[in-house]
Amino acid sequence: MWFFTTDVAEYAAAAEPFLLCDPVRNTVPLTVLANIRDGMPARGAVFGWYTSWGEVCGAAFRTPPRALVLADMPVDAAAALVEEYEGEIPGLVGPRAAVDAACARLGRSGDVRAERLYRLGTLKPPGTPGRGRVATAGDLPLMVAWLDAFGAEVGMDLGDTVEVATRRLARRELVVWEADGVPVSMAGVSPAMGGVCRIGPVYTPPACRGRGHGSAVTAYASRLALDERGDEVVLFTDLANPTSNAIYQAVGYEPVSDYAHVTLAGAS
Repeated sequence: MWFFTTDVAEYAAAAEPFLLCDPVRNTVPLTVLANIRDGMPARGAVFGWYTSWGEVCGAAFRTPPRALVLADMPVDAAAALVEEYEGEIPGLVGPRAAVDAACARLGRSGDVRAERLYRLGTLKPPGTPGRGRVATAGDLPLMVAWLDAFGAEVGMDLGDTVEVATRRLARRELVVWEADGVPVSMAGVSPAMGGVCRIGPVYTPPACRGRGHGSAVTAYASRLALDERGDEVVLFTDLANPTSNAIYQAVGYEPVSDYAHVTLAGAS
């Protein structure tokens, strides 16, 4: 049975212990929960958790206008979710098996972005010339521009990028790689939840690509995450981009499981 609430504290009390049982696979729900607690705008958000025989074994949330996000859960819980959830479902994000089960129950198809979750094994910095640093308030215009460019390139709604960049800069969650003193690439570093940090987004402007900057900023962000925040580091890749998948594996990331982001046909 699914239970839904608009109260993030009620949701956390019910679902957070379940999410923390596997903080790697549940990195997105946990990170979003941390961000909302820290003041991230979440107007109209709805949270849910699934129980079977009195135990929580699934969780989901939606922060409009974005997709419905699924935590790691049994496929029957995912199917029940889309039956019992009363709000609009413009898309689904989560573990591939759960998303597929939800789409099948809805009887709707759409555009699918296949993703893979990676976990850092042994970090292997690439030796790219330059240096990494934590982005500062003075980098705000550049960070906003790069977040906008990243969102447009991958077709992802990042919300108010000025608000996102301002909040993440204040929390030391954005880093840049510099070549000859000029920023050429950026990466985000999430707060740690359950000892797990997530890297993303990673963006290098087209004119600066092909020189190892993306590998370098990812490795720098990963080192920072391990040194200052968590015991483990994860990231997601778009499986349609073999270059990024190869880059991340080269710096030490190992595949964990497959995920999907589905934009449903007919969604407003």
